[in-house]
Amino acid sequence: MSNTNQTAASAAPASILKAAEGKRRRNDLITFGIVIVVYAILEILMKTGLLSSHLKGLLVPMAYYAVVAVALNLCVGILGELSLGHAGFMCIGAFSSALFSQIFQNSMPAAPRFFLAFVIGVAVSALFGFLIGIPVLRLNGDYLAIVTLAFGEIIKNILNALYLGLDSRGFHASLQNVMALGLEPDGTVLVNGAMGITGTPHDSNFTIAIIVLLLSLLVVRNFIGSGQGRAVMSIRDNRIAAESIGINITKFKMTAFTISAAIAGAAGVLFSHNISTLQASSQYFGYNVSIMILVYVVLGGIGSIRGSVIAASVLYLLPELLRGLNKYRMLIYSIVLIVVMLINWAPKAVAKRDELLAGFRSGRKRKV
Repeated sequence: MSNTNQTAASAAPASILKAAEGKRRRNDLITFGIVIVVYAILEILMKTGLLSSHLKGLLVPMAYYAVVAVALNLCVGILGELSLGHAGFMCIGAFSSALFSQIFQNSMPAAPRFFLAFVIGVAVSALFGFLIGIPVLRLNGDYLAIVTLAFGEIIKNILNALYLGLDSRGFHASLQNVMALGLEPDGTVLVNGAMGITGTPHDSNFTIAIIVLLLSLLVVRNFIGSGQGRAVMSIRDNRIAAESIGINITKFKMTAFTISAAIAGAAGVLFSHNISTLQASSQYFGYNVSIMILVYVVLGGIGSIRGSVIAASVLYLLPELLRGLNKYRMLIYSIVLIVVMLINWAPKAVAKRDELLAGFRSGRKRKV
């Protein structure tokens, strides 16, 4: 009798884990399906000429902001740490990849050049994420947010003051001006201080951006479903309990933070290869950008990777679509933010929403 009870008890958790794994895979397929269907629809609209040139220009930015929102949600929603430095990681990925493409622009075909630039941008961002994570992840809460925000501002200001050139003698760097580089007549200025990097090849497009978004989703979803991901979530839920059962807190937090920084760097690569002049300005990598990305994560649902993609896409396009309303567009945008926040986070609204979804699903099952 006791053996039968033990067998039933061990089978119950196994069945629960199997059901949870099946649900996770279904959710992943739905997320990938949504991205692919939206991409196909937009491609058809572009080929038939139904999308204006203005809207076409917004598609790649929409995709890379969705990528960086996924990266930040891994840090905020899964790891449980508030970071305001992902614009800095995006900046690092953008400049490191653009610098590589600038150097090899005339000596390497476009496809392998962009692939290597992408790998370099992701690797350098991951390296900085690891180095920054060593001291930063010892902090929690508001302190972590302040330190990561300071990191983003430091990176931006250093790049604004950096002058880098290349001639037959090699690389030359200065924090003063172009003349201080002492370049030979045939030398080339690669980074021109606040003017940034000019002439980066336009190697990224909407298709490549969607591929990067799908890869980011695949990496994050696989990490969440892995043993490491479950360890990270246990640290988020109860650090003391996780440490008491032998989980290496520092190791798993560093892993999640480094992956998050690498994905943000991938978004930076897409950004730098979609713009004529890359500048480390507040408009692209400043404090407001970090807050905007955090808004995407919060409104999409903290911990909801699919929600981050949808929120980033809709909320990025909305102000641009309302641009014709002049000063009223930001008023409408603010109202939309408030309504979405109430729907997503107000207890009564959440309960009503879940009730409606449950009714819809049960009705659909009965029809089947």
